[in-house]
Amino acid sequence: MTAYWCALAWLGGERAESGVLVEVEDGTIAAVTPGEDSPPRDATILDGLTLPGLANAHSHAFQRALRGRAQRGRGSFWTWREEMYRAAERIDPDTYLALARATYAEMAMAGVTTVGEFHYLHHGPDGTPYEDPNAMGRALIRAAAEAGIRITLIDACYLHGGIDRPPEGAQVRFSDGTVEAWVERVNALTAADPHARTGAAIHSIRAVDPDSARTVAGWAREGGRALHAHVSEQPAENEACLEAYGRTPTALLADAGALDDRFTAIHASHLTDSDVGLLGAAAAHVCVCPTTERDLADGIGRMRPLVDAGVRLAFGSDSHAVIDPFEEARAVELDERLASGERGHHGADELLRAATAEGHASLGWPEAGRIEVGAPADLVTVGLDGVRLAGTDSDTALESVVFAATAGDVRHVLVDGRAIVEDGRHATVEVPRELDDAIRSVTG
Repeated sequence: MTAYWCALAWLGGERAESGVLVEVEDGTIAAVTPGEDSPPRDATILDGLTLPGLANAHSHAFQRALRGRAQRGRGSFWTWREEMYRAAERIDPDTYLALARATYAEMAMAGVTTVGEFHYLHHGPDGTPYEDPNAMGRALIRAAAEAGIRITLIDACYLHGGIDRPPEGAQVRFSDGTVEAWVERVNALTAADPHARTGAAIHSIRAVDPDSARTVAGWAREGGRALHAHVSEQPAENEACLEAYGRTPTALLADAGALDDRFTAIHASHLTDSDVGLLGAAAAHVCVCPTTERDLADGIGRMRPLVDAGVRLAFGSDSHAVIDPFEEARAVELDERLASGERGHHGADELLRAATAEGHASLGWPEAGRIEVGAPADLVTVGLDGVRLAGTDSDTALESVVFAATAGDVRHVLVDGRAIVEDGRHATVEVPRELDDAIRSVTG
């Protein structure tokens, strides 16, 4: 039994609790006792605000190499996509392992204890499968283990370069050719590691036809796995879908049997009222990635109507323009203020719940993201003594952290009771150096 005394801890309510003793046995929380005014002699002191582990519900690890390299000049999502394709063409399993390990370690330093890796970079540059067709996916699973965090490998079916168009260029790496070949490959990807689970993705309605989407949804449902899809990220996506099928992407996914409480719509920036109702009725998640969505000029989603309809929110860093869960969380509220001219759509506790318990549920880890008995011992301590959080009051500590903290304020991170980050430094990965080396090996 290991004991941690938290000066302040968030246990899921509207306020932080003072003097919380968390006892851990075999990587699991065995007891939680608030109101302990002083730490027991044998307890490790966590000074600051301690949160459950944070979930990054949508990641494309290879796109970390684009930071700063895709920010010049005018353009749109579609011009950025060409830059992304160029980066995708240069990666192999070895370089992907190095880049993903360093990227996941950067996430750990930001308080992320579980990542959802939306994985579509499957094959060699000319589309030929590696000797192990899942070599790239296994590299990602290994990278997460070496960075000390959990992973849900969300394996994406990607068949077409656009509606009624074959893959071309870098897209040939993404495609298994047929949905049957996708099923055969992912059936061979068994994540036996305790830190890893597998899920499925319908990359988008552009890349997966309705019949194939039904097959992917059925595969996920039969295995009780998480199912994700890029949905209505751009108006052009909606227009093409309406022209081809007479339905919005959300309606088409509903027809394919994809919408239920295991489904997560990524972005969902341009939804109709009917789309909102369909997602809410299914109790689905919507994962928003505000730092990427504003970087790519995607637009601002309608988060408050979605939540009111019954949708559960989660957050992701997507292209990793920034890796900072606190920035993603507050951006949901602040962007909605800009769009509506009104403040106070989402409280700090609601945003933290999306970043923790709901993000983990979206990834198929419903037991995680909570400080309660029986949950994995994932603890993230945010220091309150830095310049951004100086003067924080215990009564408003949640608001201070959600609306002012950054990844740089994270001091300690435990995953399954193991110290992954101590005093702001990763325990095993030399993050800046390894990131620099890995990115330069990809970009030349």
